[in-house]
Amino acid sequence: MLNILIIGAGQCGNRILDSINNKAFGGGRFSKYYSKQKFPSRVETIAVNTAINDLKEMQYTKAKDRLHIPHLHGVGANRIIGKQCFIDNKDLIMRTIKERGDFDVAFVITSSSGGTGSSFSPPLIEELKNTYDFPVYGVVILPFREEGTIYLQNTAFCLKEMHNSGVDGIILGDNQFLKYAGTDIQSAYDGINSMVAERILFLLEALDSEMMMVTDLGDFKTVMSGGAGIATIGFAKGDGTNSIKSIIQQSLSPNGLLFSSNIYEEGSRAMIILRGDRKYLNIDDISSQIDKLSSHIGHVFKGVIIRNGEIPKILSVVTLETTVELDNLYTLAVEAIQMEKEKHDRMALEKETGAAFSKIDGLEPQY
Repeated sequence: MLNILIIGAGQCGNRILDSINNKAFGGGRFSKYYSKQKFPSRVETIAVNTAINDLKEMQYTKAKDRLHIPHLHGVGANRIIGKQCFIDNKDLIMRTIKERGDFDVAFVITSSSGGTGSSFSPPLIEELKNTYDFPVYGVVILPFREEGTIYLQNTAFCLKEMHNSGVDGIILGDNQFLKYAGTDIQSAYDGINSMVAERILFLLEALDSEMMMVTDLGDFKTVMSGGAGIATIGFAKGDGTNSIKSIIQQSLSPNGLLFSSNIYEEGSRAMIILRGDRKYLNIDDISSQIDKLSSHIGHVFKGVIIRNGEIPKILSVVTLETTVELDNLYTLAVEAIQMEKEKHDRMALEKETGAAFSKIDGLEPQY
C-alpha cells in the first residue's frame, strides 16, 4: 500500500482537493463525518490557504485537513507578498506535513495564476525535496487567457520557479480548454474541478492496484522524468458499445486531455491504464493503439485493471518534449509583463510631474 500526500494550495488547489475528497468519501454532503475515504492507498490531504473564506467554503474536507496561514484575507494575486508569507510561515507548514507521517509520493495542486497557490507551491516543493526523498509532482491549472495581465505574468513566473524547484514533474491542466465543462461560471469551475479530481483518483488507484499488465509508482516516475518535465493527463470512458480502440484514441485526443497537445508530435513517454470488464478489453485493439503511440513517441507503459461488469475507462499520462500551447502562453505573458511595466512607468512619471494636477495651476475654487 502506498502512502500518498496531496496538498491543495490556494483557492483553486483547495477546490480540486475538496472535489477529490468528495469523490473519495462517496459524494454525500455529510459523508466526511461518517464515511471512510475510498482510497486504495493511505492518502493524507492538506488544504493550505491565506484566505480563510476559501477554506471555510470547502464542504468535503475535514477541518483538521485545512491549514489557515494568517495574512488578512489572501495576498491579492501578488506573488512577492505571497512568497514572503510562505517564508514567514514555512515552519508551520512543514511541521503540519511532518505530523502526518511518512510518504512514498506527494502531489501539490495549485493554480499558476493567483496569489497564494502560485507563490507558495514552488518554495513548498523545494522544501519538500530538500527535506524528504520521495518524489513530488505539481498539478498546475493554467488560467483563462482573457483573465488579465497579472494572472498571465503570475503563470509565467510560477511555472519557471516550479521547474527550478526540483519538482519531479508538472502535470498541466488548462481552464482555457476545459471551460466548456459547464453552462455558467460556477458550473464550469465545478466541472473543471471534478474532471481533474476524477483523473487524479484514477491515477492513485492505478499506482496501487494489482493488474494483469502492471504499471506502478516506478513506471510513473520513469514516464514523468521524460521530455521537458511537463505532462498532461487524458481520460475517456466507454458506453458499452464503442470499441476499446476508440476509447484509447479519445483519451489521447485534445478533447480528452487536461492540457491540449498533439500527443503524437509533442509526446515523449506515456502510461496508459485500462480499467473495465475483460469482455471489453480486446488485446489486439489495445496492442495496435499502444504500438501506434510507441512508434511516434517511444516507450509506453500499459496497465490493465479488471473490474467485472464495469464499462471500460482509460487514463493516459503523457510527458511532452515540446508544447506549442505553452509557448503561445509565454508569448502572451511577455506581452502582459511589458504592458504592466509601461503602465507603471506612466504612473510613476505622472506622479513625479503631477501632470494631472497641473491643469488647475493658477486657479482657485469658485463658490
